[in-house]
Amino acid sequence: MTIGILAVQGAFIEHEHILNQLHVSSFEIRKKEDLDQPMDGIILPGGESTAMGKLLRDLDMLDTLKEKIAQGLPTLGTCAGMILLAKSLYQDPTVHLGLMDMVVARNGYGRQLSSFHTQSLFNHHMIPMTFIRAPYIVEKGHDVIVLSSVNERIVAVRQNHMLATSFHPELTSDHSVHKYFLKMITSSS
Repeated sequence: MTIGILAVQGAFIEHEHILNQLHVSSFEIRKKEDLDQPMDGIILPGGESTAMGKLLRDLDMLDTLKEKIAQGLPTLGTCAGMILLAKSLYQDPTVHLGLMDMVVARNGYGRQLSSFHTQSLFNHHMIPMTFIRAPYIVEKGHDVIVLSSVNERIVAVRQNHMLATSFHPELTSDHSVHKYFLKMITSSS
C-alpha cells in the first residue's frame, strides 16, 4: 500500500512518520506531476487552508486532485484538509475541493491561543485529540457519518471514501485515525 501526502504546506511530515511506524509507504505530493504516481489513498494535512488552496491553484493541482478524489481515491483530511474537502464554509464564500457534503466553520474554536487537547470517542474508541485553530462541522448531509463529537460539535466524519477530522491525529502517539483510514482503503479494494 502506498499513500500520497499533500506536501505544499502544513504538517505533512508528521503523517509520514506515522505511516512509517505503521509500515506503510508514502510519498510527498509537491507538484502536479506527483499526482500521477500510483497511490492507494491520499492525506490532506493540517496547516493553513487559505495558503494550501492558493498553492493548489497556483501549482495547477486543484482540478486534478478534485477529479481523483471524486473518482473514489480514499482521502483523509485533517484540520485544514477538512476545510479543503468541505462543500462550503460557514460565512465564507471560499470553496476549494467542495467534495464532502458538509458546512465547516474555519477557526471554529478560535485563534491559536484557544488551541486545546482533550480525549473523546472516535468510532467508539477513546482517543487523544489535539485542536489547533480547529474547524468544526456546522451542518452535514444525510450520507455523512459522524465518527466523533466534542462538546456537541462534530469533529470527525466519513462520507463514502473520504474521512475528515477537525483535530490533528498526527500530533499524538495514538494511531487510531490512521489505522481507520488504512482499513477504509483495504476494505474498498
